[in-house]
Amino acid sequence: MAFWEDFYRTKRTSSSGRATAALQRIAEGLQPGRALDLGASHGDDVIWLAMKGWQARGCDISDTAVTRARARATALGLGQQAQFERCDLSVAFPEGEFDLITALYLQSPVALAREAILRQAARRLRPGGRLLILSHAAPPPWSREATPSTIFPKVAEELAATGAPTSELEVVAAEIVRRPGRGPDGTEAMLEDNLVLVRRRAA
Repeated sequence: MAFWEDFYRTKRTSSSGRATAALQRIAEGLQPGRALDLGASHGDDVIWLAMKGWQARGCDISDTAVTRARARATALGLGQQAQFERCDLSVAFPEGEFDLITALYLQSPVALAREAILRQAARRLRPGGRLLILSHAAPPPWSREATPSTIFPKVAEELAATGAPTSELEVVAAEIVRRPGRGPDGTEAMLEDNLVLVRRRAA
C-alpha cells in the first residue's frame, strides 16, 4: 500500500477526465447494471459508467486516490451512482456480484496477487456478466520506470488467469489491440495492449 499511496500523494498525478477507450467501446452496447472497477485510480472509468446509467463502484489501495475520486464524483452530482472505497485486493475482494467488472491496467512494480484477483473477479460475475481485462503488453518506448518485477503478460496468460473457457465462462474476445500514445517529452508511438473479455454464461 505504501508504494501506491506515495505515488498518488507525492507525484500528484491528475485525472485525464476521460474513460478508457476500450471500455467505452464495449460498455456502450451493454444494458447498465452493477459495475466494479479494480484499481480505480482517480475514478474516470467509474464516473463515466455512472454517467451512462450504471451503479458503479471503484476500489483502490490508495486513500489519496479514493479521496480524489469521491470528490470528483460529488462535484459532478454522482455521489450515489459512483462510489469509491479503499481496498487491498490481495487481502480481500469487494463483496457482491456484478454485471461488469473491469481490471484496466491493473499492473504493479510491487508485489500483487494479480492472477488470484482476476480469478476471483470471474467468480463474482452475475449470469451474463462480463469481465474486461486491459493490460500493457510491453512498456512504452519512453518509459524509464519499468522494473524487472513489473508484469507485462501475454493474452494467453490473461485468459488463463480468468479460468476461461469453461462450462460457466465463455471467451468473447482475447486479442492484442493498438492505440496511439504520447510520452512526457511529446514522443508519439503506437502502444500494444492485451484485451480479454469473458462472459459468465446465463443460468
